[in-house]
Amino acid sequence: MKASRRKFIAATSSIAGLAHTANSQTADENLNEGTTDWQLTRVKVNEGKYRTSLIEGYVSHQSILPGETLSIYVSTKPERKFHIDFYRMGYYSGTGGRLMGQLGPLDGKTQPTPDIGEKRIRECRWDAAAEFTIPKDWPGGVYLGKLTTIPESESEPYWQSYIIFVVRSATPSEIVFQVSDNTWQAYNRWPVNESLYTNPDGAQAPGVAVSFERPYGKYVQITDNPLSIGSGEFLLWEFPLCYWLEKEGYDVSYVSNSDLLDEKAIAGSKVFLSVAHDEYWDIKQFRTIETAIENGLNVLWLGGNSVFIDSPFSPSSAGRANRIIERRGCYGELRQDESESYSHILGALQSTAPDERNIMGVRSVVPFNGGGDWTCRNPEHWIFSGTGMKDGESIPGLVGWEHHGEPDMTLPGLEVLADGKVWAGGTREGRYTSVIFDGPKENLIFNASTIFWAQGLSSPPGHWVPYSHFSRPHGPDPRVQQITKNVLDRILR
Repeated sequence: MKASRRKFIAATSSIAGLAHTANSQTADENLNEGTTDWQLTRVKVNEGKYRTSLIEGYVSHQSILPGETLSIYVSTKPERKFHIDFYRMGYYSGTGGRLMGQLGPLDGKTQPTPDIGEKRIRECRWDAAAEFTIPKDWPGGVYLGKLTTIPESESEPYWQSYIIFVVRSATPSEIVFQVSDNTWQAYNRWPVNESLYTNPDGAQAPGVAVSFERPYGKYVQITDNPLSIGSGEFLLWEFPLCYWLEKEGYDVSYVSNSDLLDEKAIAGSKVFLSVAHDEYWDIKQFRTIETAIENGLNVLWLGGNSVFIDSPFSPSSAGRANRIIERRGCYGELRQDESESYSHILGALQSTAPDERNIMGVRSVVPFNGGGDWTCRNPEHWIFSGTGMKDGESIPGLVGWEHHGEPDMTLPGLEVLADGKVWAGGTREGRYTSVIFDGPKENLIFNASTIFWAQGLSSPPGHWVPYSHFSRPHGPDPRVQQITKNVLDRILR
């Protein structure tokens, strides 16, 4: 549908009850009226295990600036008219999202399922349903577009799914939150079973690729929630941190993995956040953070299995930049034990990039998976101020389902904060280690060493507590909140 036929309805806003934090654009934004209507209501996975062909879509950019044009690609089967409701995700007095506007009604059409191409890639070449210019007054944030079919009769139900994208801020913020969308796409099995892990040559085989030119299917790891379909992994693992940061009034902006190809994406900010499952990195991303740390950037690694796979970007077949990622190898030398059950999976994986501990302090270790308790080992450290934690005291289930360990004790000022066992049911004991160390300009690098860290910060609307490897976190915990606040407040003071 051409732009001249679009119908865009701007959402109204009103003052809500969020306490204001001085000099925070994010706090000002959260004064607007929120809604829980951003959640999906009716979803049906109707083709295979991962796909809802009733309505599904993708967008032309992982991230975009206000004033730029986003192409939106949608397929409906059967063909139905549909509309798109746009929501910015945040706190908004506990509702979790703000309605920014609606696009439609639009004419739906059934678009072709692409064949499997070279390197097992599935790349759509759909016609755009709309070309939408991001309004200049839209603040930076993570945006969900809720796709909803319009029934042709009262006896017919409507169907829904999401599209997702980041709107970048035009001005620097104190904190930059990077969504882990490379990893979302690496595990995306849309339409049948095509991810970076479904190659018959092996789950970790190099030389396979995935494209952002396709919808996100239903999430495939450790939990089953079709009501997140189309949102990648954001609602599952990253939204609790977004919700908590905005509730606390921190000045935060958002970027995608691909934005870190350019050092300007984080210029002028004090803190960079890697969140949850941030596994897939182009070497240029690594160099951006490595240089930024040398220049004084503070980095919080609030996840696990981060910076593990060396995954260079390449353009789409149509020439759109940074729309394909490929598994080339891994960061650092992967220490394997031939008796370990993982060895047959990881056998083809070779080191093609620097040791990730140079920027993280710790790294992914074998066995990758497992669950455990996050156990204090350094109670006198300032990071534990106000928590009351004692040596050996644990936060139950906070470690999982992947983690970091094997600290590089030669890094300046490196201190172990938490350490303990993880168990996945195998024969080899796993171990995680959480650390903090000094950058060269009185900056700090903190590594929480667990994908589940954000689970201890908040439980927004539509959220649920995950369960994996016979273990589960317990949800929001005042100790996790205080530790995170201690680090941020020390950096930002």
